[in-house]
Amino acid sequence: VLVSYSKKKKGSSRLTIPLALVTLISAFGSSFQYGYNVSVINSPAPYMQDFYNQTYINRHGVPMDASFQTLLWSLTVSMYPLGGFFGSLMVGPLVNNCGRKGTLLINNLFSIVAAVLMGTSEIAKTFEVIIISRVIMGIYAGLASNVVPMFLGELSPRNLRGAIGIVPQLFITLGILVAQILGLTSILGHVEGWPLLLGLTGIPSAFQLLTLPFFPESPRYLLIQKGDEDQARQALQRLRGWDDVDDEIEEMRQEDKSEKEEGHLSVFTLCTFRGLRWQLISIVVMMMGQQLSGINAVFYYADRIFLSAGVETDNVQYVTVSIGAINVLMTFLAVFIVESLGRRILLLAGFGLCCGSCAVLTLALNLQNTVSWMSYLSIVCVIIYIIGHAIGASPIPFVMITEMFLQSSRPAAFMVGGSVHWLCNFTVGLVFLYMEAGLGAYSFLIFCGICLATMIYIFFIVPETKNKTFMEINRIMAKRNKVEIQTDVEQMMDLQTVPSVKADKPEVLGSDL
Repeated sequence: VLVSYSKKKKGSSRLTIPLALVTLISAFGSSFQYGYNVSVINSPAPYMQDFYNQTYINRHGVPMDASFQTLLWSLTVSMYPLGGFFGSLMVGPLVNNCGRKGTLLINNLFSIVAAVLMGTSEIAKTFEVIIISRVIMGIYAGLASNVVPMFLGELSPRNLRGAIGIVPQLFITLGILVAQILGLTSILGHVEGWPLLLGLTGIPSAFQLLTLPFFPESPRYLLIQKGDEDQARQALQRLRGWDDVDDEIEEMRQEDKSEKEEGHLSVFTLCTFRGLRWQLISIVVMMMGQQLSGINAVFYYADRIFLSAGVETDNVQYVTVSIGAINVLMTFLAVFIVESLGRRILLLAGFGLCCGSCAVLTLALNLQNTVSWMSYLSIVCVIIYIIGHAIGASPIPFVMITEMFLQSSRPAAFMVGGSVHWLCNFTVGLVFLYMEAGLGAYSFLIFCGICLATMIYIFFIVPETKNKTFMEINRIMAKRNKVEIQTDVEQMMDLQTVPSVKADKPEVLGSDL
């Protein structure tokens, strides 16, 4: 389907079989597990908590204190996003030293070790390894959520960069859905099946570990960071399906010139570098908006919303699976519309739908006890919210990190964006229960405000990056950063080159602005 889609744009690069395969292998082997482990402990939670208590009884002869059990389960849940934060901090050093593909291969070891520990925890009669494994899986997810978009963004031709960039998010939603299906009480969500349910997470990693070595490393990494133009050319020729890749090689050479002047930017340098100020602010705002917009709260409220609408308790799990399926379908749709509508439109539409649905949901939840049809309006709001998040708020920010930064600053940018992503995820998980207890349904007004603020920022600041080279995008942002770009060559085929940049100060800055 994607191959046929890529042929619609006359004169543009097509999606070759090697590019399609490396995209699917990277997304299934890494991104899929991020989503799987977000959702996998929800269904078997009662049985896992019983296991915690029974293990404690076997050791000490008395039941576990209720507050201690709550603490242990809170750790089990919260260690995953906390591990994700630590994983994000490891992105820069690993991708710069081991490469993008090399980092993904090394990362698989985290997942396989954690899968073995979780799968054997019941036999070993230890719940501590589950908590430790959740930290390990969090580190794995923190690396995967940043490295996969970076890797695929650098492999993709510019006319397919948005579509391919959304594929990781598609597999995240697919992982959530598969975990929900396997977690049904009729499959593995029962007292005997939960260890296997947790242990299955190692299978995609084993598959990626066996297959990804047969595909090329990022050509940009090979040429710009390793200085190996021959390997970069061979990788591009294999990915593009033709021998004439001189235009892309020349674009990389121009970028390489600025890399040699600047070197790799650290996180501290990135945060203080005037030439990247608005790119950095934009990424932080979009990542905060993505995680603080209430997606976890909507899923938390979903069950009681369905119950209030008359869905039987035993059937709520199936309705939840259907919501997961809608999430997958709408993300799948985003793959096909991102190159025609553009990133800005999807971001604005996505956050706009989330904002409006949160506002109406607040009203519906407060009136559902007095107005009978308000319960059905609540279900409609949940579905609209999921659609909005799936087409814009969830997938596009990671695409924008890849596109708004050049090679020297991209790893540091992913470290910042990934850290914000996981810290906000952790914060929402920590704070929302208290918000819900104090504000009830009015919690969604806070999420409504966050969505509105994010949408306003995107409207005024974030540019459209569709079908532009990395150099062209940075030229657009240079105007926002109030730096002046001068070029020795104004046009080379359809590629814009930026040999030098002048700021307000007399110093000469590299073109990674």
